[in-house]
Amino acid sequence: MSILFRAVSLAALPLLFVTMAAAQGSFDAYVGATAITNSSNGQMIDAFGTGDFIGTPKLNGAALKLGASVFVTPQFGIGGALSIRPGKSDYSGLLYRPIFYDINGIWKPAVGQNRVVPELQAGLGGTSLRFYLPASCDVILGCVSSNTYLASSNHLQVHFGVGVRFYVTNSIFVRPEFDAHWVRNFFQFGSNFVPEYGAVIGYTFGGR
Repeated sequence: MSILFRAVSLAALPLLFVTMAAAQGSFDAYVGATAITNSSNGQMIDAFGTGDFIGTPKLNGAALKLGASVFVTPQFGIGGALSIRPGKSDYSGLLYRPIFYDINGIWKPAVGQNRVVPELQAGLGGTSLRFYLPASCDVILGCVSSNTYLASSNHLQVHFGVGVRFYVTNSIFVRPEFDAHWVRNFFQFGSNFVPEYGAVIGYTFGGR
């Protein structure tokens, strides 16, 4: 079973609790855009054994974020989130796509019909770097694009997040947010600490 399938499954896990949420809490779903950043580890890599050493890149660029959460009480809930780079980027001659996914406990200190609602999250998850062959060119075939999957490097992560929901209607909210991922043994980049920041738009089903 692929890492992407597991990530989507984890992000969709709160759907299992919709019935319980409908009875006494609320259910949220959201989508947005974030930026995920990290420094280069400073290494030079010869990925194809040709003697051509290429420096490792920084981790940066936009990611698509999807998530859902269930609040079994007005203040406490559980949620899942998935952040994935829509396109591939260069990594020392290869192509790669980062995926971050996590399951969190959530606390909202403000309850009721407040238009501004702070939110804190903490949980566990995983990070997957998926590597692919780049496009290739030769004098016979010309240039051929390639999406050939090579391998994944998978890491455990600890996640903390803070955001503020601004309800533009009783159900629709916009949430600027900051996330901190601590990724175990994230040797492909310069630090185990990976910040993520951006905003999502979501919808709350049920009372809040």
